[in-house]
Amino acid sequence: MDIAHVNTEAGNDHPEGGQSEAVNNDGIKTSMRKLLGKVHPIFLLTVVVPTALAIFYFGFFASDVYISESRFVVRSPDKQSTSGLGILLKSTGFGSGGDEIYAAQGYVLSRDALQALNRNNAFMRAYTVPSISIFDRFNPTGLRGSFEDLYSYYEKKVSLDQDTASSIVTLNVRAFTPQDAQHFNERLLEMAEATVNKLNERGRQDLIRFAQREVDEAKQQSQKAALALSAYRNQAGVVDPEKQATIQMQMISKLQDELISTRMQARELRAFAPQNPQIAALDTRAKGLGQEIDEQLGLVAGSSKSLSSRAAQYQRLSLESQFADRQLASAMASYEDARNEARRKQAYVERIVSPNRPDDALEPRRLRGIFSTLILGLAAWAIISMLVAGMLEHRD
Repeated sequence: MDIAHVNTEAGNDHPEGGQSEAVNNDGIKTSMRKLLGKVHPIFLLTVVVPTALAIFYFGFFASDVYISESRFVVRSPDKQSTSGLGILLKSTGFGSGGDEIYAAQGYVLSRDALQALNRNNAFMRAYTVPSISIFDRFNPTGLRGSFEDLYSYYEKKVSLDQDTASSIVTLNVRAFTPQDAQHFNERLLEMAEATVNKLNERGRQDLIRFAQREVDEAKQQSQKAALALSAYRNQAGVVDPEKQATIQMQMISKLQDELISTRMQARELRAFAPQNPQIAALDTRAKGLGQEIDEQLGLVAGSSKSLSSRAAQYQRLSLESQFADRQLASAMASYEDARNEARRKQAYVERIVSPNRPDDALEPRRLRGIFSTLILGLAAWAIISMLVAGMLEHRD
């Protein structure tokens, strides 16, 4: 009783100091409660909860993803490259086929490729197995899911990457079993090869078909020109006016020589033997030769039926026939070149790395995912805490 009384009296010796200390302690505690009440939920929502969810997801829910990889290059005789691989291919007579590579890539990532891959719902069944996590497997929005939903899911599982320097294309397929990853990668690679082969065949057929069409048109023009020339020969009764005119002129020249010789004989006889009876015969012969010369000159030139009037039309038809024949010869040479070019311009899909069967899951990267979530949560918590502190200072 005495000790308690003494303590009570001792405590009552400084009543004002004890009350001041208690007020200060209460104020500090109140401030700390307010600060912790504001900071703790933010830290909980930005760091603790996301990290716990990440641990829970990556530790129990995330399914193992197997990645099958293949690499290929499309090479063609008329494509060249300056890269190391391009120089190597050039040394073997081949270069990288850029257009064919883009065509193969476009087809692999197309809906047609998915439709072929999903024949009998093979692709859908592989990615809707109940053992796959609900967060990773294909979840149709409807009763069976639309094709567009499946295509959106397909784009996430298939990826293509081209190295512009070497033109090597890397094809990656993600699946939840090693067998499915390798199988679908092999199928897509076969589709890429089929696409390039189809383009080759189409280009070869087009090239030959166009060349064959030119040959057929040139044949028709040649036949038409030859028939027109033959019809004119039959109608005009000439074979070659120029050659015939040459023959006619040679004949006229001989007749003129003979006429001159006859006239000279007649002139000599008149000078030495005016009464010679051969003079009349020579005059008659000279007159006949003159008429024959005039008639032959009329056949060569000077009338509508002369060779000179027929030569212009004949030359035009002859030139058309010769031009058509040259066009035909040129078209046939082009056709042969097109066939050789079609055989030479072949693009080939060369497999550099065949689709592998992975023996270990490369995704998801669980530790990295958890650590990344923690780092991002801490960064978000720091930023939000700074913003809250700034707002509180402005309000005070």
